[in-house]
Amino acid sequence: MTRPSGRLLQALMTPALLASASYALAQGKPVSAQDQWSPQGSDLVTVPPVPQGYKAPKTPWGEPDFRGGWPVDHLNMTPLQRTPAQGTRYFLNDDEYAARQKQIGATETRYDTEQKNNKLGMGAWMEPGKANRLTSMIIDPPNGRVPDLTDEGKQRSKLMKSDDLPGQTFDWVDDFDSWDRCITRGMPASMFTINYNNGIRVWQSPGLVAIQLEMVHETRIIPTDGRPTISRNINNWLGESRGHWENGNTLVVTTTNFKPGPSATNVGTYGSPPGNVTPVSTEAVMTERFTMTSHDTISYDMTWNDPTIFTKSWTTRLPWRRNDNYQMFEYACHEGNVQVRNFITASRAKRAQEAAKKADPQ
Repeated sequence: MTRPSGRLLQALMTPALLASASYALAQGKPVSAQDQWSPQGSDLVTVPPVPQGYKAPKTPWGEPDFRGGWPVDHLNMTPLQRTPAQGTRYFLNDDEYAARQKQIGATETRYDTEQKNNKLGMGAWMEPGKANRLTSMIIDPPNGRVPDLTDEGKQRSKLMKSDDLPGQTFDWVDDFDSWDRCITRGMPASMFTINYNNGIRVWQSPGLVAIQLEMVHETRIIPTDGRPTISRNINNWLGESRGHWENGNTLVVTTTNFKPGPSATNVGTYGSPPGNVTPVSTEAVMTERFTMTSHDTISYDMTWNDPTIFTKSWTTRLPWRRNDNYQMFEYACHEGNVQVRNFITASRAKRAQEAAKKADPQ
Protein backbone atom coordinates (compact mmCIF):
# COMPACT_ATOMS: atom_id res chain seq x y z
CA MET A 1 0.00 0.00 0.00
CA THR A 2 2.67 2.53 1.02
CA ARG A 3 5.44 2.16 -1.53
CA PRO A 4 8.58 4.14 -0.60
CA SER A 5 10.48 5.84 -3.40
CA GLY A 6 14.23 6.17 -3.64
CA ARG A 7 13.72 9.88 -3.19
CA LEU A 8 11.69 9.47 -0.01
CA LEU A 9 14.30 7.13 1.43
CA GLN A 10 16.99 9.59 0.47
CA ALA A 11 15.19 12.37 2.32
CA LEU A 12 15.06 10.21 5.45
CA MET A 13 18.73 9.23 5.35
CA THR A 14 21.42 10.87 7.47
CA PRO A 15 24.03 13.09 5.79
CA ALA A 16 26.65 10.37 6.34
CA LEU A 17 24.54 7.80 4.55
CA LEU A 18 23.63 10.26 1.83
CA ALA A 19 27.29 10.65 1.05
CA SER A 20 27.44 6.99 0.07
CA ALA A 21 24.01 6.70 -1.57
CA SER A 22 23.91 6.50 -5.35
CA TYR A 23 20.39 7.67 -6.05
CA ALA A 24 21.57 10.95 -7.55
CA LEU A 25 24.71 9.57 -9.18
CA ALA A 26 25.56 8.89 -12.78
CA GLN A 27 22.70 8.96 -15.23
CA GLY A 28 24.59 6.86 -17.76
CA LYS A 29 25.56 7.84 -21.29
CA PRO A 30 22.87 9.19 -23.64
CA VAL A 31 21.58 7.08 -26.49
CA SER A 32 23.62 8.23 -29.43
CA ALA A 33 24.08 5.53 -32.05
CA GLN A 34 20.51 5.39 -33.32
CA ASP A 35 19.17 8.49 -31.85
CA GLN A 36 15.96 7.28 -30.33
CA TRP A 37 15.83 10.54 -28.41
CA SER A 38 15.46 13.24 -31.05
CA PRO A 39 14.30 13.60 -34.67
CA GLN A 40 16.65 12.68 -37.46
CA GLY A 41 16.55 15.74 -39.66
CA SER A 42 13.00 17.08 -39.87
CA ASP A 43 11.28 13.70 -39.62
CA LEU A 44 8.95 13.78 -36.62
CA VAL A 45 6.94 10.74 -37.64
CA THR A 46 9.14 7.78 -38.49
CA VAL A 47 10.13 5.34 -35.76
CA PRO A 48 13.91 4.86 -36.17
CA PRO A 49 15.04 1.29 -36.83
CA VAL A 50 16.77 -0.52 -34.01
CA PRO A 51 20.51 -0.60 -34.79
CA GLN A 52 21.95 -4.04 -35.38
CA GLY A 53 25.64 -3.28 -35.93
CA TYR A 54 26.85 -3.55 -32.34
CA LYS A 55 28.11 -6.90 -31.06
CA ALA A 56 27.72 -7.37 -27.34
CA PRO A 57 30.68 -8.68 -25.32
CA LYS A 58 30.48 -12.32 -24.30
CA THR A 59 30.10 -13.91 -20.91
CA PRO A 60 32.75 -16.45 -19.85
CA TRP A 61 30.38 -19.18 -21.11
CA GLY A 62 29.94 -17.57 -24.54
CA GLU A 63 26.54 -15.82 -24.43
CA PRO A 64 25.98 -12.08 -25.08
CA ASP A 65 26.70 -10.23 -21.84
CA PHE A 66 23.76 -8.03 -20.77
CA ARG A 67 24.63 -8.07 -17.06
CA GLY A 68 24.34 -4.80 -15.17
CA GLY A 69 22.03 -2.08 -13.99
CA TRP A 70 19.45 -0.76 -16.48
CA PRO A 71 17.09 1.49 -14.45
CA VAL A 72 14.44 3.31 -16.46
CA ASP A 73 14.18 6.33 -14.15
CA HIS A 74 15.56 8.55 -16.93
CA LEU A 75 12.35 7.84 -18.89
CA ASN A 76 9.92 8.68 -16.11
CA MET A 77 7.14 11.05 -17.21
CA THR A 78 7.50 9.82 -20.78
CA PRO A 79 3.86 8.88 -21.50
CA LEU A 80 2.82 5.34 -22.29
CA GLN A 81 0.46 6.65 -24.97
CA ARG A 82 0.46 9.93 -26.86
CA THR A 83 -2.35 12.45 -27.15
CA PRO A 84 -4.80 12.12 -30.08
CA ALA A 85 -3.65 15.53 -31.34
CA GLN A 86 -0.12 14.17 -31.85
CA GLY A 87 -1.41 11.64 -34.35
CA THR A 88 1.35 9.39 -35.67
CA ARG A 89 4.25 11.63 -34.65
CA TYR A 90 6.97 9.65 -32.89
CA PHE A 91 8.83 12.79 -31.74
CA LEU A 92 7.75 15.96 -29.98
CA ASN A 93 8.01 19.24 -31.85
CA ASP A 94 9.99 22.10 -30.32
CA ASP A 95 7.01 23.62 -28.47
CA GLU A 96 5.98 20.28 -26.99
CA TYR A 97 9.55 19.54 -25.94
CA ALA A 98 9.82 22.90 -24.20
CA ALA A 99 6.53 22.18 -22.40
CA ARG A 100 7.84 18.80 -21.21
CA GLN A 101 11.02 20.41 -19.93
CA LYS A 102 8.93 22.93 -18.00
CA GLN A 103 6.67 20.22 -16.57
CA ILE A 104 9.57 18.09 -15.39
CA GLY A 105 11.30 21.16 -13.96
CA ALA A 106 8.19 22.05 -11.96
CA THR A 107 7.99 18.53 -10.53
CA GLU A 108 11.67 18.68 -9.60
CA THR A 109 11.08 22.00 -7.83
CA ARG A 110 8.48 20.41 -5.54
CA TYR A 111 11.12 18.11 -4.11
CA ASP A 112 13.59 20.94 -3.56
CA THR A 113 10.90 23.00 -1.81
CA GLU A 114 10.00 20.13 0.50
CA GLN A 115 13.64 19.56 1.38
CA LYS A 116 14.09 23.25 2.14
CA ASN A 117 11.00 23.32 4.36
CA ASN A 118 11.83 19.97 6.02
CA LYS A 119 8.42 18.62 4.97
CA LEU A 120 7.71 15.49 2.97
CA GLY A 121 5.04 15.48 0.26
CA MET A 122 4.45 14.27 -3.29
CA GLY A 123 7.72 15.83 -4.35
CA ALA A 124 9.53 13.19 -2.29
CA TRP A 125 7.55 10.43 -4.01
CA MET A 126 7.65 11.62 -7.60
CA GLU A 127 10.91 10.92 -9.43
CA PRO A 128 10.83 12.84 -12.72
CA GLY A 129 13.08 11.67 -15.51
CA LYS A 130 14.92 13.75 -18.09
CA ALA A 131 13.11 15.49 -20.90
CA ASN A 132 13.29 13.63 -24.21
CA ARG A 133 11.56 13.89 -27.58
CA LEU A 134 9.51 10.68 -27.46
CA THR A 135 5.77 11.31 -27.80
CA SER A 136 4.97 7.90 -26.28
CA MET A 137 6.36 4.52 -25.33
CA ILE A 138 3.83 2.89 -27.66
CA ILE A 139 5.11 2.70 -31.24
CA ASP A 140 2.37 0.46 -32.64
CA PRO A 141 -0.50 1.04 -33.38
CA PRO A 142 0.87 4.04 -35.32
CA ASN A 143 -1.31 6.46 -33.31
CA GLY A 144 0.68 5.54 -30.21
CA ARG A 145 -2.36 4.59 -28.15
CA VAL A 146 -3.59 1.48 -26.35
CA PRO A 147 -6.07 -0.31 -28.66
CA ASP A 148 -9.76 -0.64 -27.81
CA LEU A 149 -10.90 -3.45 -25.55
CA THR A 150 -13.01 -6.27 -26.94
CA ASP A 151 -16.53 -6.71 -25.58
CA GLU A 152 -15.19 -9.43 -23.29
CA GLY A 153 -12.36 -7.12 -22.22
CA LYS A 154 -14.83 -4.39 -21.32
CA GLN A 155 -16.89 -6.78 -19.21
CA ARG A 156 -13.83 -8.02 -17.33
CA SER A 157 -12.61 -4.47 -16.83
CA LYS A 158 -15.85 -3.55 -15.05
CA LEU A 159 -15.23 -6.33 -12.53
CA MET A 160 -11.74 -5.19 -11.57
CA LYS A 161 -11.11 -3.45 -8.25
CA SER A 162 -8.35 -1.16 -7.01
CA ASP A 163 -7.71 1.45 -4.36
CA ASP A 164 -7.07 3.86 -7.25
CA LEU A 165 -10.71 3.74 -8.40
CA PRO A 166 -12.94 6.61 -7.22
CA GLY A 167 -15.96 5.57 -5.17
CA GLN A 168 -14.59 2.09 -4.48
CA THR A 169 -15.86 0.37 -1.34
CA PHE A 170 -13.75 -2.10 0.63
CA ASP A 171 -14.99 -5.06 2.66
CA TRP A 172 -12.33 -7.70 2.17
CA VAL A 173 -8.90 -8.31 0.60
CA ASP A 174 -10.41 -9.23 -2.75
CA ASP A 175 -11.59 -5.63 -3.09
CA PHE A 176 -7.94 -4.74 -3.82
CA ASP A 177 -5.80 -5.60 -6.80
CA SER A 178 -2.52 -7.51 -6.64
CA TRP A 179 -0.41 -4.33 -6.53
CA ASP A 180 -2.52 -2.85 -3.70
CA ARG A 181 -1.75 -6.01 -1.74
CA CYS A 182 1.99 -5.83 -2.50
CA ILE A 183 1.92 -9.10 -4.45
CA THR A 184 2.86 -7.95 -7.94
CA ARG A 185 2.52 -5.03 -10.33
CA GLY A 186 1.95 -7.58 -13.09
CA MET A 187 2.93 -7.68 -16.73
CA PRO A 188 3.66 -5.85 -18.91
CA ALA A 189 3.29 -2.94 -16.43
CA SER A 190 6.29 -4.06 -14.37
CA MET A 191 8.58 -3.31 -17.33
CA PHE A 192 7.32 0.27 -17.71
CA THR A 193 8.37 3.38 -15.85
CA ILE A 194 6.77 4.25 -12.54
CA ASN A 195 6.73 7.30 -10.25
CA TYR A 196 9.53 5.72 -8.20
CA ASN A 197 11.44 2.43 -7.75
CA ASN A 198 12.50 2.21 -11.40
CA GLY A 199 15.43 -0.11 -10.83
CA ILE A 200 16.05 -2.99 -13.25
CA ARG A 201 19.08 -5.25 -13.05
CA VAL A 202 20.03 -8.11 -15.37
CA TRP A 203 21.81 -11.22 -14.07
CA GLN A 204 23.04 -14.17 -16.13
CA SER A 205 24.34 -17.70 -15.69
CA PRO A 206 24.77 -20.42 -18.31
CA GLY A 207 21.39 -20.93 -20.00
CA LEU A 208 19.57 -18.49 -17.71
CA VAL A 209 18.77 -14.77 -17.57
CA ALA A 210 17.23 -13.17 -14.47
CA ILE A 211 15.66 -9.69 -14.53
CA GLN A 212 15.42 -8.15 -11.08
CA LEU A 213 12.75 -5.47 -10.59
CA GLU A 214 12.93 -2.91 -7.79
CA MET A 215 9.15 -2.48 -7.53
CA VAL A 216 7.86 -5.33 -5.35
CA HIS A 217 11.37 -6.88 -5.54
CA GLU A 218 10.30 -9.48 -8.07
CA THR A 219 12.74 -11.40 -10.25
CA ARG A 220 11.85 -12.81 -13.65
CA ILE A 221 13.55 -16.13 -14.42
CA ILE A 222 14.14 -16.67 -18.16
CA PRO A 223 15.69 -19.97 -19.32
CA THR A 224 17.66 -19.66 -22.56
CA ASP A 225 18.72 -23.30 -22.82
CA GLY A 226 15.88 -24.46 -25.09
CA ARG A 227 13.86 -26.27 -22.44
CA PRO A 228 10.13 -26.73 -23.24
CA THR A 229 7.57 -24.52 -21.55
CA ILE A 230 5.26 -25.79 -18.83
CA SER A 231 1.60 -26.76 -19.22
CA ARG A 232 -0.73 -23.90 -20.11
CA ASN A 233 -2.87 -25.04 -17.18
CA ILE A 234 -0.28 -23.56 -14.79
CA ASN A 235 -0.48 -19.78 -14.46
CA ASN A 236 1.97 -17.40 -12.76
CA TRP A 237 1.76 -13.70 -11.84
CA LEU A 238 4.68 -12.89 -14.14
CA GLY A 239 3.91 -15.65 -16.61
CA GLU A 240 6.32 -18.32 -17.82
CA SER A 241 9.19 -17.09 -19.98
CA ARG A 242 11.51 -18.69 -22.51
CA GLY A 243 14.35 -16.83 -24.23
CA HIS A 244 16.84 -17.24 -27.05
CA TRP A 245 19.65 -15.18 -28.57
CA GLU A 246 19.65 -13.61 -32.03
CA ASN A 247 22.45 -11.96 -34.03
CA GLY A 248 24.80 -11.75 -31.06
CA ASN A 249 23.12 -8.65 -29.64
CA THR A 250 19.42 -9.45 -29.08
CA LEU A 251 17.65 -11.45 -26.38
CA VAL A 252 14.18 -12.53 -27.53
CA VAL A 253 11.78 -13.56 -24.75
CA THR A 254 8.31 -15.07 -25.16
CA THR A 255 6.12 -15.18 -22.05
CA THR A 256 2.82 -17.04 -21.65
CA ASN A 257 0.85 -18.67 -18.79
CA PHE A 258 -0.25 -15.41 -17.16
CA LYS A 259 -2.40 -15.48 -14.04
CA PRO A 260 -5.35 -13.06 -14.41
CA GLY A 261 -5.64 -10.41 -11.72
CA PRO A 262 -3.08 -7.64 -12.21
CA SER A 263 -3.78 -4.74 -14.57
CA ALA A 264 -1.76 -4.75 -17.79
CA THR A 265 -1.41 -0.97 -17.45
CA ASN A 266 -1.65 1.04 -14.26
CA VAL A 267 -1.77 4.60 -13.03
CA GLY A 268 1.85 4.57 -11.87
CA THR A 269 2.99 4.87 -15.50
CA TYR A 270 2.52 8.37 -16.85
CA GLY A 271 -0.06 8.57 -19.66
CA SER A 272 -1.67 5.19 -18.94
CA PRO A 273 -5.43 4.64 -19.28
CA PRO A 274 -7.20 5.73 -16.06
CA GLY A 275 -7.47 3.26 -13.21
CA ASN A 276 -5.87 -0.14 -12.77
CA VAL A 277 -8.60 -1.84 -14.79
CA THR A 278 -6.90 -3.30 -17.88
CA PRO A 279 -7.51 -7.06 -17.63
CA VAL A 280 -5.02 -9.81 -18.41
CA SER A 281 -6.28 -13.16 -19.74
CA THR A 282 -4.67 -16.58 -19.77
CA GLU A 283 -4.37 -16.24 -23.57
CA ALA A 284 -1.98 -13.27 -23.36
CA VAL A 285 1.44 -13.57 -25.01
CA MET A 286 4.25 -11.08 -24.35
CA THR A 287 7.14 -10.95 -26.81
CA GLU A 288 10.19 -8.88 -25.84
CA ARG A 289 13.33 -7.97 -27.76
CA PHE A 290 16.31 -6.67 -25.77
CA THR A 291 18.79 -5.35 -28.33
CA MET A 292 22.12 -4.02 -27.10
CA THR A 293 22.93 -1.03 -29.32
CA SER A 294 26.13 -0.03 -27.50
CA HIS A 295 27.90 -1.00 -24.29
CA ASP A 296 25.64 1.39 -22.37
CA THR A 297 22.35 1.24 -24.30
CA ILE A 298 19.61 -1.31 -24.96
CA SER A 299 16.51 -0.94 -27.11
CA TYR A 300 13.70 -2.66 -25.23
CA ASP A 301 10.74 -3.57 -27.47
CA MET A 302 7.65 -5.32 -26.07
CA THR A 303 4.60 -6.60 -27.97
CA TRP A 304 1.50 -7.46 -25.95
CA ASN A 305 -0.98 -9.75 -27.69
CA ASP A 306 -4.11 -10.63 -25.71
CA PRO A 307 -6.93 -11.32 -28.20
CA THR A 308 -9.42 -11.97 -25.40
CA ILE A 309 -8.98 -8.44 -24.05
CA PHE A 310 -7.73 -6.22 -26.90
CA THR A 311 -8.96 -5.77 -30.47
CA LYS A 312 -5.35 -5.80 -31.66
CA SER A 313 -1.84 -6.22 -30.29
CA TRP A 314 0.31 -3.25 -29.26
CA THR A 315 4.05 -2.59 -29.05
CA THR A 316 6.17 -0.34 -26.85
CA ARG A 317 9.80 0.76 -27.10
CA LEU A 318 11.91 2.03 -24.21
CA PRO A 319 15.53 3.08 -24.79
CA TRP A 320 17.41 1.74 -21.76
CA ARG A 321 20.71 3.09 -20.54
CA ARG A 322 23.23 1.48 -18.27
CA ASN A 323 23.70 2.80 -14.74
CA ASP A 324 25.60 0.29 -12.64
CA ASN A 325 25.73 2.78 -9.75
CA TYR A 326 21.96 2.66 -9.23
CA GLN A 327 21.10 1.06 -5.89
CA MET A 328 17.82 -0.67 -5.10
CA PHE A 329 16.47 0.21 -1.66
CA GLU A 330 14.20 -1.91 0.50
CA TYR A 331 10.68 -2.23 -0.88
CA ALA A 332 8.77 -1.99 2.41
CA CYS A 333 5.37 -2.09 0.77
CA HIS A 334 3.18 -3.25 3.66
CA GLU A 335 4.52 -0.74 6.21
CA GLY A 336 3.31 -2.80 9.19
CA ASN A 337 0.64 -4.64 7.19
CA VAL A 338 -2.08 -2.23 8.30
CA GLN A 339 -3.15 -0.35 5.18
CA VAL A 340 -5.55 -2.95 3.76
CA ARG A 341 -7.23 -3.17 7.15
CA ASN A 342 -7.38 0.64 7.40
CA PHE A 343 -9.06 0.92 4.00
CA ILE A 344 -11.66 -1.67 5.01
CA THR A 345 -12.45 -0.21 8.45
CA ALA A 346 -12.63 3.34 7.07
CA SER A 347 -14.90 2.26 4.22
CA ARG A 348 -17.23 0.41 6.58
CA ALA A 349 -17.34 3.34 8.97
CA LYS A 350 -18.14 5.77 6.17
CA ARG A 351 -20.98 3.61 4.87
CA ALA A 352 -22.38 3.16 8.39
CA GLN A 353 -22.31 6.91 8.89
CA GLU A 354 -24.07 7.51 5.57
CA ALA A 355 -26.71 4.87 6.41
CA ALA A 356 -27.35 6.43 9.83
CA LYS A 357 -27.72 9.86 8.29
CA LYS A 358 -30.16 8.54 5.70
CA ALA A 359 -32.23 6.79 8.39
CA ASP A 360 -32.33 9.93 10.53
CA PRO A 361 -31.87 13.05 8.35
CA GLN A 362 -32.25 15.26 11.43
